[in-house]
Amino acid sequence: MPVSRVSGHAGNLVAGTKAGRRIVAMQGRAHLYEGRSPHEVAFGVRLMAALGARTLVITNAAGGISPAFVPGDLMAISDQLNLTGTSSLIGPNDERLGDRFVDMTAAFDPELIDTARKVASSLGFELQRGVYAGLLGPAYETPAEVRMLRALGADAVGMSTVLEVLAARHLGLRVLGISCISNLAAGLAGGPLSHDEVKETAGAVRTRFESLLTGILESM
Repeated sequence: MPVSRVSGHAGNLVAGTKAGRRIVAMQGRAHLYEGRSPHEVAFGVRLMAALGARTLVITNAAGGISPAFVPGDLMAISDQLNLTGTSSLIGPNDERLGDRFVDMTAAFDPELIDTARKVASSLGFELQRGVYAGLLGPAYETPAEVRMLRALGADAVGMSTVLEVLAARHLGLRVLGISCISNLAAGLAGGPLSHDEVKETAGAVRTRFESLLTGILESM
């Protein structure tokens, strides 16, 4: 099991119960930019499915591209753009896991998104919705790249998630993705970007994020 060494990622695999549900959770996960292969990035998802998980709730920190977003917003991912240049499904296909060619029409489960938005409303805030673009990293995007991403239809951008979602759908898992908009993307905030800002914003919304996830588990 590859362990992330990125600051803010504890690198633990935790199993237990939450809101009456049996869960297994990753406290941080491996990234392509750490030198990991696509299959190493997706290993945790495949392990959790082998342990019996049938629903994947995947979270990330992302830069906001949509003008409607402000740092601290939470966004349900409605669709994704895989701009990493690779896939967790390349190579020989194991038919025991899933079909060679995977339908990604509804990569993120509409019912789970609706549940998440209702839970957020009950907690007193609006859960945004948008398209997540996953890039290789680890450098933040340039302002020109952010303008390109906006033209492609992206509402938020990050350096994870897309390969894990491909693996999850290959396995037949239902997927709910939630992004914490930790900062505005390059060229939109008027200042330099930093990982410290990402961690600070994530820490500030932690209680709301945890309440949302607990509510989603209770409603599933």
